[in-house]
Amino acid sequence: MSIPSHLQRYSADLDRPHKDEKQTADAIAKTMTAIADKTFADGGHALRSVHAKSHGILKGSFEVLAGLPGPLAQGLFARPSTYPVVMRFSTIPGDLLDDSISTPRGLAIKIIGVEGRRLEGSEQGSNQDFVTVNGPTFNAPNAKAFHKSLKLLAPTTDRIPDVKKGVSVVMRTVEKTLEVFGGQSALAKALGGEPPTHILGETFYSQLPIRYGDYIAKVQLAPASADLTSLTGKAVAIGRPDILRELVVDHFRTNASVWEFRVQLCADLETMPIDDPTKRWDEAQSPFITVARLMVDTQPAWNASRSEAVDDGMSFSPWHGIEEHRPLGELMRVRKEVYDRSQRFRSERNRCPVREPRTADGL
Repeated sequence: MSIPSHLQRYSADLDRPHKDEKQTADAIAKTMTAIADKTFADGGHALRSVHAKSHGILKGSFEVLAGLPGPLAQGLFARPSTYPVVMRFSTIPGDLLDDSISTPRGLAIKIIGVEGRRLEGSEQGSNQDFVTVNGPTFNAPNAKAFHKSLKLLAPTTDRIPDVKKGVSVVMRTVEKTLEVFGGQSALAKALGGEPPTHILGETFYSQLPIRYGDYIAKVQLAPASADLTSLTGKAVAIGRPDILRELVVDHFRTNASVWEFRVQLCADLETMPIDDPTKRWDEAQSPFITVARLMVDTQPAWNASRSEAVDDGMSFSPWHGIEEHRPLGELMRVRKEVYDRSQRFRSERNRCPVREPRTADGL
């Protein structure tokens, strides 16, 4: 795969706050907090307001490849190196749903010990986070549209589980029909229409752009080793409430796995916009190119102590990182306030400080 002949250069002028952005961020944060308040009132334990349920918690190593050409050798990827990494697989809702309610999957990674000028708010840390979902596009074009859909879903938190299961069945049928005709719907997937496939076979995308040193990019994590690629698209029976977690634990009892970390450089702001994440960047115009490998050995992929260390004791945010990988666009800027409030909410109520780790040994 080749780098496009023309690349869009990063400039701070490309990433200016929108009118009423602060008010929108505050409104989203309040709605997210209402979701967390509900699950805390019901269960007595503070959860994330999105991606509450973890399906796998892993430690591994992140190897930046040697010999990357200039446009790819940026920031964290400027020189070959190997870092410890923590991975957390999840699903999107803020309540702990039965896996028969099939929603989009997430994968957050924390690369530990990254040098560089820190982003505001993460000055005390030394890590670089990437937050990804198993689809290339976001389900709302801007922060206000996202808040509108969030307000519709928030009142269903910890309620009507049987209705949610029924809606999920209908949405999976809708999504399957769309895919037969070459389409797909991020909204249908978010409402429970995610195809019930093996979570370890999924390809994960940042959906939203980041600064990539002198350039702009989106990132992707894709299965690379045969044990993972053989799971891509593999249907699973989702009859048991924690089947996704069971599958991850079973896999890593005997398998060591490899993902490729790839970047897609922005070639043209007209066709590859920063601020409309519903528009997919054309891979024919600029392909995803591998810049690192993520390697995981056999291990206990989920247990109570790992859940306490990561679900309670860590947070993942695109704003944990270095300036050369600054999150870009309105939705990324809004995320900073939302994620910060979520972290404080969990720290205060669980009496378990959420901190940035300096090693992965706590797992």
